[in-house]
Amino acid sequence: MKEYIGIDIGGTKCAVVRGDEKGNILEKVPFPTEEKTKTLKKIEGSVQNLWSPQVTAIGISCGGPLDSKNGVISGPPNLPGWDCVPITQMLTERFRVPAYLENDANACAVAEWKFGAGQGCENMIFLTFGTGLGAGLIIHGKLYQGASGMAGEVGHVRLFKQGHTGYGKAGSYEGYCSGGGMKQYGLGSAAQLAELAALGDPASLEIWRQTGQNLGSLLALLIDILNPERIVIGSIYVRAGRFMTDSMYQILEEETLFSSRKACAIVPAKLGESLGDMAALCIAMRICR
Repeated sequence: MKEYIGIDIGGTKCAVVRGDEKGNILEKVPFPTEEKTKTLKKIEGSVQNLWSPQVTAIGISCGGPLDSKNGVISGPPNLPGWDCVPITQMLTERFRVPAYLENDANACAVAEWKFGAGQGCENMIFLTFGTGLGAGLIIHGKLYQGASGMAGEVGHVRLFKQGHTGYGKAGSYEGYCSGGGMKQYGLGSAAQLAELAALGDPASLEIWRQTGQNLGSLLALLIDILNPERIVIGSIYVRAGRFMTDSMYQILEEETLFSSRKACAIVPAKLGESLGDMAALCIAMRICR
């Protein structure tokens, strides 16, 4: 059976995994993200330690901006100093197998489509809803990347003229539908807000209500424009969706075309803590291409 190496590069932590074509994770090496040179050396060493003769390709999932076609990381805001890093070339030259790079939202969309909550769909949207907000689009069973690989950057769309800042833009959806955005209310992180809401704290519950409304507004746009059969939402929605679903669905019912809304199910991501690992493996497997 073919095996693959997956590399998940994040702003605070990374992981290198070896898995097979059925989506089984065979081994994993997690480690904290440090400055560029140290992290790249750790990635290379971890790939070497996990290597087996059955490995046929390497997949890398990383936050953007990046050039997936040429395999270059182009200075993501959560990775200072990672400017113009030709990571696929580096890994291919070192390990003599093809290496592929993809935006983390796109990679997670593919993983949920193949192995998680999006199985069986032809048209699916994945929303990250973590520290930031991004989308991966599966259209007619293929990953849609757009003309320059930047399709799905919904966090950059403006919700209000001014307000919380996300994706470098005041009033953006990322400023209101992400962990970073919710923190700007000044009452704590999304995890802390969930703990307070579970205790019935009125101020926290109101933030979740507003977040649900804003998320519903975004979902209505996506449903009316793309007419998907499923929207899969990760991270914060998986852990705390119960605090925002009522207000989210209220906006959806008010704003979305009836036939499009009826055709679309909104569900939490299914792969849990293994999502980043599976995302990188799916890029190595060239799924949805």
